[in-house]
Amino acid sequence: MSKIFYTTTIPGNGHWSLELRRGSLLKITDLEGGANIGMLFYNPRNLLERYNAPDTLKCQHTFKLQRGNCLYSDMGRIFVSIIEDHSVNGEGNWHDTVCGNSTTKTVEERWGKRDYQKDRNQWLQNGYDAFLVELAKYGLGRADMASNINWFSKVIADDSGNITLDTKNQSAGNNVTLRFEMDTLVILHTCPHPLNVSEQYPFKSVQIELGEADPVAADDYCKNFREENQRGFKNNDLYYLAAKH
Repeated sequence: MSKIFYTTTIPGNGHWSLELRRGSLLKITDLEGGANIGMLFYNPRNLLERYNAPDTLKCQHTFKLQRGNCLYSDMGRIFVSIIEDHSVNGEGNWHDTVCGNSTTKTVEERWGKRDYQKDRNQWLQNGYDAFLVELAKYGLGRADMASNINWFSKVIADDSGNITLDTKNQSAGNNVTLRFEMDTLVILHTCPHPLNVSEQYPFKSVQIELGEADPVAADDYCKNFREENQRGFKNNDLYYLAAKH
């Protein structure tokens, strides 16, 4: 039975980071509906190894992330598995990993300019700069930015290829649970999705729960979700075998 040991709330337009050990569990819950959580992963023992969005999508033959999917590094190893993915209205969540971050320019164009010196916690942070603040704590910077995940953000394309943010399924209580298959440095923010066009800047808070996951069994859903995932788990086993000896 998975165990939760720590709970905290990240306010809208916030950012946060933590190194999580292999076997840890991270549950994220949208507290109000309409939240977006940008997230990146790095190997804390080798910060050059990081989350790779193209490999994650192409090796699992998908455009979206959901329960069963594993999130790959650029070394063919698995950072985390999505072990639970709960949608309040029953339609299923959809998590974007192709649209990137909001920027200073997009935020100012849509919601005006506010800065921390004048507006304090009501300033309008953007995802790109929020990531940079957290990355700097580990000696990382702009050159280390990668394509990020946007949890709880569904993007759809029309017949002309135009991509928009679909907000129909953004409900309070939606949650996703991640199991860490490697020691992982997690970087996240709660700034708006770059395609968010709401009238007001969306200050949407999320709940973070940290715990210990159940061991990976032979019939594990994520491990067997795709044949490619079995190879990814074997790559992880080899990595830790070499580290041990």
